Formats: sequence, structure tokens, C-alpha cells
Amino acid sequence: MKFGTMLYSTDFAMRPDDFAQACEERGFESVWFPEHTHIPASRRTPFPAGGELPPDYWHLYDIFVAMTAAAAVTNNIKIASGVVLVTERDPILLAKEVASLDLISRGRFIFGVGAGWNAEEMENHGVAFETRWKVLEERVAAMKQIWTQENAAYHGKYVNFDPIWSHPKPVQRPYPQITMGASTPYGRERVARYCDGWLPIDMMVDDLAADIADLHARVRKHGRKPEDIEVSVFWAADDVDKLKRYRDLGVHRAIMGVPSLSETETLKLLDHYATLPAQVG
Repeated sequence: MKFGTMLYSTDFAMRPDDFAQACEERGFESVWFPEHTHIPASRRTPFPAGGELPPDYWHLYDIFVAMTAAAAVTNNIKIASGVVLVTERDPILLAKEVASLDLISRGRFIFGVGAGWNAEEMENHGVAFETRWKVLEERVAAMKQIWTQENAAYHGKYVNFDPIWSHPKPVQRPYPQITMGASTPYGRERVARYCDGWLPIDMMVDDLAADIADLHARVRKHGRKPEDIEVSVFWAADDVDKLKRYRDLGVHRAIMGVPSLSETETLKLLDHYATLPAQVG
């Protein structure tokens, strides 16, 4: 099982480039960055984790700026989005951002995607909350066309364009791994149909063994192989026994969360996390 880290990359946290370097020096396999373009001041949509929404959520760097900064100063560690809110980005522009980052990172990008939970946030981007998953699916399908076709076109209900030319194309063929952040059976069905990885949040999973079995059954139903779908547990528990259970269940990657702390506190936490792979075995 591989180990990654995820930083709430805010303007009061450790810089994303310095953080990525520190993670690479400590042997982590991947570094992940989250996204919120903004948080509406109305706060109408409640925070899914309960309580008050931490200020980290509206202080985040632009995710592609943070990931590019991380890619530019590292050589081997994978750079990942955890997750890009596809519902809040134009698919033609997003396809170019993904391909450009994959090129700049020399093929180290993992494309984590999600629909988002904040209704008014995506409404500010012109997407109705009840259509978010349909919008995400069409945008992903359209981007696949852009990445793989010289004369790319897409005609759907939510995405519609005649043939276009768009370069660069991704280094990874046919495109970077697409891993979806979702915790419900409906989310696993979407993973099984059109993604390459599943990204559940640890605290939102009650029975990971049952959920993985369900995912594999759905993958087979769609004529795909379960071994081709990576499972990465997001915000993984700092618990060696639980991490060993992940490993035994065939989890490919545990992603350890890092909140917005000072550089000294962040490095101390990374030093601790770096001891976990040897303990898990």
C-alpha cells in the first residue's frame, strides 16, 4: 500500500511547493490538493462534517496553481487533485489545464474529480445542485474526447461543441488516471462506469470491505476488471491497525490529511506520517 499526503493549501499554511518537496524528501508516493473556488457568505448549505466550516475552505489557493508549483520543484512524487470540482470549471479549459499539468509534471498527475457539496457555490458557477452529477459525467466525457481526438467534438445536454483543436495532449495515455471522490453506492456506480479509481473519505465509510466488494461487482457488471480500479482512502486514519486492515483489503493508497498549520508543525506531522509505512509493512 502506498502513502500519500493531502494539504489544505491555504495562504496561511505551508507553501504548496515547499510542502511537496518535504513530502518527496520523506518518501511519500503522492501529494494531494483540494479545491473550493470560493465559499458563499450565505452559508446556506451546512458543512457535511457538522459544526462551523473552517476558514481553510475559503482561503485555498487555486488548485492548479498549487499543483503546478508542487510539480515544478519535485521529480518523482505524484501530483494529485483531491478533488477538482468539475461542476465549477469549463470543460474545454479544464481539459487544457489537466493536459498542461500532466506535461509539466512529466506524467505524474492523478486527476481526482468530484461534484461538490455546496449548492450555492456551484450555483454561482451556473450549475444547479440537482444536475451536478449529470454535468460532471458529461464534462468528463467531453474532456476524454479532447485528450484523445485531434478533431474533438461533444454534443450533450450540458456540454455542446463542434470539432475543436486543443493541445497539448496529456503525457499519460490515453489520459491521466481519473479517480472519483464519492462515498455512496451511486458514487461507486459512477466509478465503475467511467473512472479509473475510487476515493472514499475515511470518516464517511462504515464498512470498507463491503464497499470494495460492491465496487468490484459493479465494475465486473460493466465488463471491466476490478484490478484496474485503484482504491485510495482519503484523510486516512492515523491508526496502524486500521491501516493494516486497509492493506489487507487491497487498498492501493492511504492519503494522510494535513490541516493548515505552521511550517514547523507541518514538518513535525510529516515526520510522524513518514514512520507509518514501515509500521504497516
